[in-house]
Amino acid sequence: MTTRRHSAAVTLAAVGLLMGPVGAGAGAAYAWDAAAPTAPVPAATVPAPTPNPAASDEFAQLTPAVTRQLDTAIKQVLAEAKIPGVIVSVSAPGKGDYVRAFGVADKATGAPMSPNLNMRIGSVTKTFTVTALLELVDRGKVGLDDPIGKYVDGVPNGDRITLRELAGMRSGLFNYSADEGFYKAFTSNPDRPFTPQELLAYSFEHPVLFEPNAKFYYCNTNLILLGLVVEKVSGVPLDTFVDREVVRPAGLKHTLFPTGPEFPSPHAQGYTDQTASGKVETSTDWNPSWAWAAGAMISDLSDLRSWAKTLATGTLLTPATQAQRLDVVDALPGTGYGLGIFDVQGWIGHNGSLPGYGSLVLYLPEAKATLVVLLNTDIGYQGQEPSTLVGEAITKIVTPDRVYTLPAQPAS
Repeated sequence: MTTRRHSAAVTLAAVGLLMGPVGAGAGAAYAWDAAAPTAPVPAATVPAPTPNPAASDEFAQLTPAVTRQLDTAIKQVLAEAKIPGVIVSVSAPGKGDYVRAFGVADKATGAPMSPNLNMRIGSVTKTFTVTALLELVDRGKVGLDDPIGKYVDGVPNGDRITLRELAGMRSGLFNYSADEGFYKAFTSNPDRPFTPQELLAYSFEHPVLFEPNAKFYYCNTNLILLGLVVEKVSGVPLDTFVDREVVRPAGLKHTLFPTGPEFPSPHAQGYTDQTASGKVETSTDWNPSWAWAAGAMISDLSDLRSWAKTLATGTLLTPATQAQRLDVVDALPGTGYGLGIFDVQGWIGHNGSLPGYGSLVLYLPEAKATLVVLLNTDIGYQGQEPSTLVGEAITKIVTPDRVYTLPAQPAS
């Protein structure tokens, strides 16, 4: 998540958003062959997820009957939440593949959603940025317990906030995308570029929220700082390093870190109400530089199916570093957060949201299962991110003992 103002890990305040009526549920399914600032959560009041001894690790066989159940459930979510379109992939070894596209990619033309479309992935970008950082850890170039002040000047508490606390959302820094001045600047001209230094300035105008490592607080400021660390240590721009050292080694063919509003075709149109007027607008070509290391990247279904496993199994990292990444701590109810990664009822990965788009990229280790959801809106429904609604509907069917439900970060 990235911009929206009330959401756990997925709004402008987190890189994330809501939207107007459209016949989303009426679209055909296509099989594929191949805000206000949020309050910190005290660790003592939110238990980390613990294994449920009664839970089953069974993953449903994707039979025609189960496929029909999934079709019906997803269409119902689209209709109720007024989501224009969605692309979904669910798979597990020996259980089958379910790949579908529902609804429309373009409300103006009625063009249907298709599994081959490029999509903006919002805060799933965080998984790439933190992977880049952890690769530098493996190379001995940085230490997770280094203070951020070693690399970036002027950070409040910079002599005490560590890179580990930034990656784990426990720094205590204010979230720049929850700043009213930033929100006005962004919505008044969503085509304008922002520099990382400009983004940090919005955050640093505010006092720190708590002492380092005292609480969990999902915050885009943390990732902007980590992006600057990667640049300083590697000596190359973040987009270059991520492409060269993360995207290509992972074998991803349609994943990129844009430096401006560029958006390869084919892609879906995006729809958001995070606008100056509050009305729904098309945000397809807005400049994502405001999200940078926290949420600017683009990918597609085929790449994200692969990335879900790479991320969760640590293919690009040493086992010791991957173990640190997956050492989750208390975050939201039923949810833990590691280093740039969630653990929600056993599903490991991340969600994403920025104006016009939503994403969900998950892996369930016990079943070696992947779940990817891509949407062309960030407009929430009944206080939930649209990707959460779809993910919950799917997991209620395929893993009823491990239902993906990501609660919203409490608002102040």
